[in-house]
Amino acid sequence: QVQLVESGGGLVQPGGSLRLSCAASEVSGVNLYVMAWYREGPEKQRELVARIANGGLIRYADSVKGRFIISGDTAESTVYLQMNSLRPEDTGVYFCYGEGARGYWGQGTQVTVSS
Repeated sequence: QVQLVESGGGLVQPGGSLRLSCAASEVSGVNLYVMAWYREGPEKQRELVARIANGGLIRYADSVKGRFIISGDTAESTVYLQMNSLRPEDTGVYFCYGEGARGYWGQGTQVTVSS
């Protein structure tokens, strides 16, 4: 069973930076061709933040373009999210997602942007 484990969340002041990491375990025989970050805000709606696919294809939510950078390697089942110029509205639980023949979710890591 593939497990995705996130790390790097925390409390940061507006304008600050955080880096999230996600690594998959138990991936033998599983090909994750897309890895992504989603977040769930106070309204509990989970939204796509950024995704990276085989071949390095990257997509960002409009709200984070120019501030967040996704990187990683689908072949290695790792993904990172560098978050800069953080805003209070970026607050939420950030989930790592990997997609192969089916989708897999991590447990989530809390990011709080507050002064």
